[in-house]
Amino acid sequence: MTGSVALMDKERLIAEYTLNLKETHTSRLMPAMDRVLKDASLTMKDIDGIAVSLGPGSFTGLRIGIATAKGLAQGLNIPIVGIPTLDGLAFNLFHCKDLICPILDARKGEVYSALYKNGKRISKYMACEPGELLKKIKSKVIFLGDGIEVYGDLIRKRLGGKAVFAPKSRRLPNASSIAELGLRKLRRSKKTELLTLRPIYVRAPMGK
Repeated sequence: MTGSVALMDKERLIAEYTLNLKETHTSRLMPAMDRVLKDASLTMKDIDGIAVSLGPGSFTGLRIGIATAKGLAQGLNIPIVGIPTLDGLAFNLFHCKDLICPILDARKGEVYSALYKNGKRISKYMACEPGELLKKIKSKVIFLGDGIEVYGDLIRKRLGGKAVFAPKSRRLPNASSIAELGLRKLRRSKKTELLTLRPIYVRAPMGK
């Protein structure tokens, strides 16, 4: 499970903190934000806007992350925008011309995924068995996401040479991609999404 926070201005990425461990990151969120701000010699009052990852992903993690981001935006009276997690992940390889397929382990034998081409999403967000996803792919494709760790062998077996795995450094969700997409969104609309932000679950949480 990946947890990540970043600081970005109009010109550069200032700082980023990412931790990829098999444990929850919810208790680390605020300390990570404090650490990044302190190391950058900034405070919360220096923040002009917030971008937050909307999912799909861990239901509890999404709720806590979005609630924290909305609370900060409201308290600081600054705009907030949401970015789908799969969009942010695909943006790691925005320069690639081949089909891009981020896959996140959704547990229960499924992955969260979508297909991207030339910087645009060309499919709906999906929660499906990996075998069903692979049936949709007919051309060379670049995979990224933690689903590679679980289903990499299956992908190689089914797609052979058509499948390429992104470098490990570009394979996981990171806050800097969410921040850059969020900055672009704020520049276009200059509107806050404080009252409309909702997690993207793709499949319903348990009990719903």
